Amino acid sequence: MNDSGGFGALVHRVIEASALGIEALAVAVILIAVVYGTTRFLLHLNSRHADAYQSYKQHLAKALMLGLEFLVAADIVRTVLLESTLTNVAVLGALVVVRTFLSWSLVVEAEGRWPWQTADAPTQASGAGTGGEDVS
Repeated sequence: MNDSGGFGALVHRVIEASALGIEALAVAVILIAVVYGTTRFLLHLNSRHADAYQSYKQHLAKALMLGLEFLVAADIVRTVLLESTLTNVAVLGALVVVRTFLSWSLVVEAEGRWPWQTADAPTQASGAGTGGEDVS
């Protein structure tokens, strides 16, 4: 009996460490992307690339989306495997909804389209279907 309790505690610690590791990976992805993207932006800005800002914005948005996906994964591991009470599952659901909304917002900001639209689909903000004038 004592061994099963010790094994259960070990499994609990391993799962908790895994969730923390996934969270640390999310932070590392975001930090590395910010440092790399900012350096690249400054170099492009210095050499007068016309689309330096747009490229920078897209790079950071993709890194933030990836970081958010890792954070959702860590929350799922922690909630489902360690603390699966109704309250914690409801909180996890709310976090997933908020992070999904953030991801959608990042796609709209970076690419000018909703995530479910194809990349070549015209958007209202780009002036498509309005006679070519920009509505933004």
